[in-house]
Amino acid sequence: MDQRVKPAPHEIRTARADNPKTMERELAAQLGISEAELVAAHCGEGVRRIEPRVNDVLLGLEAVGEVLALTRNESAVHEKIGVYDKIQTGEHAALALGEQIDLRIFPKIWTHGFAVEKRVGDEIKRSLQFFDDAGDAVHKVHLRPASNVDAYERLVAALVSFDQSPTLSLKGIDSPAAAGEPGSAEELRDRWSSMTDVHQFFGMLKALKLSRHQALRMVGGDYAWELAGESLEAMFNHAASDAVPIMCFVGNRGCIQIHSGPVSNIKTMGPWINVLDETFHLHLRMDHVVELWAVRKPTKDGHVTSIEAYGANHELIIQFFGQRHEGETERDDWRFLAENLPRTLSRTAA
Repeated sequence: MDQRVKPAPHEIRTARADNPKTMERELAAQLGISEAELVAAHCGEGVRRIEPRVNDVLLGLEAVGEVLALTRNESAVHEKIGVYDKIQTGEHAALALGEQIDLRIFPKIWTHGFAVEKRVGDEIKRSLQFFDDAGDAVHKVHLRPASNVDAYERLVAALVSFDQSPTLSLKGIDSPAAAGEPGSAEELRDRWSSMTDVHQFFGMLKALKLSRHQALRMVGGDYAWELAGESLEAMFNHAASDAVPIMCFVGNRGCIQIHSGPVSNIKTMGPWINVLDETFHLHLRMDHVVELWAVRKPTKDGHVTSIEAYGANHELIIQFFGQRHEGETERDDWRFLAENLPRTLSRTAA
């Protein structure tokens, strides 16, 4: 289909009916539209547009009980089963800090929202789905058998939009232009070595006008070293077999979702490596990982080590740490695992 001429809503609905087993994201790509446009085309047919008022959504979800929270990017899908609790609202950032569902949310990115009902056999699947300006998914909430459907319906009723149009107005996402000269390797190393908290990392990059990937390439092998491709699967297998609890971060422009704890059921299926545990599911496209890095960041509690996977455009796909809380030193078993993964021949740690 010519991507310059988008299908009409009725054509999208027909394509959906003709391809019932095709995943929404995949079908949207085949039709040359965004996933949000695919969902919007079904308004009035199991789909209601809702206002993406993030703070109201988070507070309302507390009463819904057990759900599945899903955050993804192009290469990784992160799913957690649990409840939304320990909510901290905010205009620029909001948090869910529950034992299972742990989120960092950027509300201004949540542009389009939908309440979706989909019949599967005799069952009705219910979800809330949120998208950015470009129609890409930022976060989804899927109800489970234990969910409180009445609380869900009250939340949807409070958020339902007057606009129930089956079409969307979308915007492209511009890459931020670098302003001014980037910092030097000497400036980077000086600032890097002075960090006392991992959360200072983003501010350092912004001040030096460097991307995350540029900083890893520049800082030197005592702080960042490139790992061999097989290290990713090795990390999962060692963490599972040695019961090393990890933190796994998957994010997009509007949401970052975190798993903290052990992983055990690791399955490789084609290009995907999957974690299929009771409350945590991860699906990662290993063939999308172009570079894999181990990174050391100083903190007041000693340095911490992350494993970071990057895609073809140097975008961060997924990030791993050893499980730890603020004020704790890094786990010895995680540090040993990270520092002994196979490295590339071109870069080694000091």
